[in-house]
Amino acid sequence: MPHIDSDIKLDFKDVLLRPKRSTLKSRSEVDLTRSFSFRNSKQVYTGIPIIAANMDTVGTFEMAKVLCKFSLFTAVHKHYSLQQWKEFASQNPDCLEHLAASSGTGSSDFEQLEQILEAIPQVKYICLDVANGYSEHFVEFVKDVRKHFPEHTIMAGNVVTGEMVEELILSGADIIKVGIGPGKVAHWVPKATCLVSNACEHFTILIAFFSGSVCTTRKKTGVGYPQLSAVMECADAAHGLKGHIISDGGCSCPGDVAKAFGKDVGRAWRESPVEEDKSPLRVKDQAWGGRESHSNSLTI
Repeated sequence: MPHIDSDIKLDFKDVLLRPKRSTLKSRSEVDLTRSFSFRNSKQVYTGIPIIAANMDTVGTFEMAKVLCKFSLFTAVHKHYSLQQWKEFASQNPDCLEHLAASSGTGSSDFEQLEQILEAIPQVKYICLDVANGYSEHFVEFVKDVRKHFPEHTIMAGNVVTGEMVEELILSGADIIKVGIGPGKVAHWVPKATCLVSNACEHFTILIAFFSGSVCTTRKKTGVGYPQLSAVMECADAAHGLKGHIISDGGCSCPGDVAKAFGKDVGRAWRESPVEEDKSPLRVKDQAWGGRESHSNSLTI
């Protein structure tokens, strides 16, 4: 018999941040730079915890060149060839500490990942991205990648429940991507600014991914979990094991990113637009409902 979960579950749209007294005189004084230590790789990363998703129209080398100037991170999509990686690395050596190489679970994906990391040892981050992070095959794949790359920081997902966060961390992942069917498409508000005041002092979190607000999984398959509740529950599970999570999805406006940070997400992942006229590329008008596909947004 199916089980109906009657507990209240929340999306970003269901809540607001209540203002608190602050010692800051201006939002220009806010510093979002953070340092994170990773449980399994033992690496330390310092930067602003926002990541461009590894979609083929978002996680691009062009995007990485722009974002690294602001200490932002890019999960580069898996469709670049080894030669393209080599050319980019030789021309942009300063970008490499803010990049992750992405992979699916196929044998050809893993072979390419090995070649890239061997050819470009400065890349220390791996993004393992599948549509269903609950499969036994994916858990075993994470274990294999950890065995082959013991000193690389591994991001893995997507999942939305605490028990799978714990299993993936114990299998070798450092950062778990949280978000499945997080919400419906909404418009990004250009030139808006998120203000996070002295709550920044309490961040025990990680990265916000540019993604998910254009995901169609909930509509196409009926599968999903309200994103804010997923973030809260998964962050609690991750922190118990000294791991981290990424809020991957559901952000449809700048305020949603602030809410993700405020609920112990650590990092936020975006696939949505920032500002059309300053974009290094044009994003195709296509919906996204699987891993590493197209965004229907304008930007970055």
